[in-house]
Amino acid sequence: MVNVQSSNIGYPRIGEKREWKRALESFWNGNISEEKLLATTDAIRLENLRKQKELGVDLIPVGDFSLYDHVLDTSVMFGVVPKRFEYKGGKVSLETYFAIARGNKDAVASEMTKWFNTNYHYIVPELEGVTPKLVENRPLTFYKEAKEKLGIYGKPVLLGPVTYIKLARTENFSSLLQQFTPLYIQVLKELAEAGAQWVQVDEPILTSKLSSEELEQVKQVYAAIQEAVPELNIILQTYFEKVANYEAVAALPVKGLGLDFVHGDSLELLQKYGFPKDKVLFAGVIDGRNVWRADLDKKVALLNEIQTYVEKDRLIVQPSASLLHVPVSTKLEERLDQVIKGGLAFADEKLTEIVLLSKGVHEGAVAIEEGLEASRNALSVLNNSKYRQNAKVKGNIEKLIEQDVNRTLPFAERIKKQQQRFNLPLLPTTTIGSLPQTPEVRQTRSKWRKGEITDQAYEQFVQQQIEKWIKIQEEIGIDVLVHGEFERTDMVEYFGEKFDGFAVSQFGWVQSYGSRCVKPPLILGDVAFSEPITVKESVYAQSLTKKPVKGMLTGPVTILNWSFVRDDIPRFDVLNQIAYALRQEIEELEKNGIGMIQVDEPAIREGLPLDPEKSDEYLNAAVYAFKLATSSVKNDTQIHTHMCYSEFSGIIDSISALDADVISIETSRSHGEIISAFEKNTYDKEIGLGVYDIHSPRVPSKEEMKKNINRALQTIKPTQFWVNPDCGLKTRKEEETIEGLKVMLEAAKEVRESQLAIIQK
Repeated sequence: MVNVQSSNIGYPRIGEKREWKRALESFWNGNISEEKLLATTDAIRLENLRKQKELGVDLIPVGDFSLYDHVLDTSVMFGVVPKRFEYKGGKVSLETYFAIARGNKDAVASEMTKWFNTNYHYIVPELEGVTPKLVENRPLTFYKEAKEKLGIYGKPVLLGPVTYIKLARTENFSSLLQQFTPLYIQVLKELAEAGAQWVQVDEPILTSKLSSEELEQVKQVYAAIQEAVPELNIILQTYFEKVANYEAVAALPVKGLGLDFVHGDSLELLQKYGFPKDKVLFAGVIDGRNVWRADLDKKVALLNEIQTYVEKDRLIVQPSASLLHVPVSTKLEERLDQVIKGGLAFADEKLTEIVLLSKGVHEGAVAIEEGLEASRNALSVLNNSKYRQNAKVKGNIEKLIEQDVNRTLPFAERIKKQQQRFNLPLLPTTTIGSLPQTPEVRQTRSKWRKGEITDQAYEQFVQQQIEKWIKIQEEIGIDVLVHGEFERTDMVEYFGEKFDGFAVSQFGWVQSYGSRCVKPPLILGDVAFSEPITVKESVYAQSLTKKPVKGMLTGPVTILNWSFVRDDIPRFDVLNQIAYALRQEIEELEKNGIGMIQVDEPAIREGLPLDPEKSDEYLNAAVYAFKLATSSVKNDTQIHTHMCYSEFSGIIDSISALDADVISIETSRSHGEIISAFEKNTYDKEIGLGVYDIHSPRVPSKEEMKKNINRALQTIKPTQFWVNPDCGLKTRKEEETIEGLKVMLEAAKEVRESQLAIIQK
């Protein structure tokens, strides 16, 4: 290799202004044809490639683009389609592809869960009873497209067989690996025949501990690939943490090894074990998951240290992970303070940093001094700005003591006071918080933000929506109501707009699941409460009904995990600042008569480190922050929380330690499998396991919902159990929401009657 090269692992799919999202949703709504959808997304994909070429990236990924999810893409590439979708073989149609992800009128969607410890969601492969077959070589199609249309000899990307099968959570790992290996070889042979030089095979599962038997099987797979396609340069790409079985992985017969030097202790691995002389190191030194401009002097020092173990002709500079997890470009951010904007680096700016650093490795730091100086100046301006010099916040956090984070009575005594206050029926019904954000809601908010309607007119509109939905909820018969969150764009961004220490971007969107994009706020300084945020809407909603209305907040851990967090101070210090600010908001709600307050923590499991040795520190910090936020309320004030798709079996003790009075958890897409976690662990507080999936437009039957309720009641006492949907209803249409809630109430009433009959006996 003549020059040190720059590489990218993956690029955002959504377009600078979410053109991808709009095309998908227009297609799903029947407003554009499949041909128009594909033409639009083809143009976005080609523009992404063209831009990376212009930025000077040497190894440009192809095949990282998706119409929904790259794990689902891998499934359909191999004809892995659940039987309920009546797939007949051959290339999987777009209709079937989207049905697997979203469900249809006849079949439920496949399970969706978090991609490692990120807020990206993937579609879980269903491999049981399926005979895989290569029905479409997607990486080959994209490789040829880039070469023929743009003259780019790209780096095809595919999800590796070990990670793919592990993500399916199957018990037949060994036999499935044997089935899939020849299919992967076929994909790679066709790529080699088409002229591909480097191929990136993503195996992030290698950051988790594998058994010696599994490692031997991994070795056999890559030995088979090497023997079948020796001319192809395979990059075994890992990210999100250091490799767990480094010596075994480093010995695999591949040409390149990609390591994360930002989120994993990969430098320690090099220091302890060195790096193989027969491999190229793809060094992930620029943070692929956060948006702050890198301290390039530190990155130069890191690369210099790496070069004591790897010669520069075997060193390629790249991001720590796919840039899927960050927004596209800062160039459209015209409203941000220049102090803040100067400290940011979205995908395009990160690639610029990567290209600069790769030049520095090859030609020396002197050759890039101008770029280094620009980095120093921008970071200095931000670090010395008013945003990062709030002495009051730092003083408040330092004063915190143990009694600040405990309720005055244990749950068993609190719950009696709460039952007296609220007098709810057996199996009380509620929703998670948000209600449909219709086009009218979004358009009215947009007009208000643009100054086209007054503050008073906007507030009136929000109140009309609250009044409308309080009435709907009462007519349906729901026991505990919500105000609907019509004033909120996003459950985290909304608080980012209100707390000091945050900023909100204009186009800082990232994909969460499907076409759902979120715009994480920027935590750039010291976080502080300045004035009540949610009190006005909650109090208005409560004034319309005698039933309890939950105050709705996003929890400190979720705000942290779903924001782009400053990286100049310890992360847990930021967490405690957020918790303390929320504590003051919760006290304001309580002062104003709100007796149920839900503090959502859908991201608590997501933030769990992949390295088990770091888990306890994180969980302890998460529990402390939640209790710091919620512990100052009276004993008859009921604290709720909500958590999303995750595997909870390993953290039940920490969930219980949060000391929330009621927890609701998404369960329907996993078909009640999460209930097994509560079978093996005693949970003494109240709980709602979601009885229907709100991420699909399909409304389940009453019998399906009753089945889900009764399944849970085999493990959880009826006196502990709440009935609710899986998650917030923000993304659903009004008619779907009303129909789904009506069915849920019918199911709850029937089960309630049967349970009361049992109790009375």
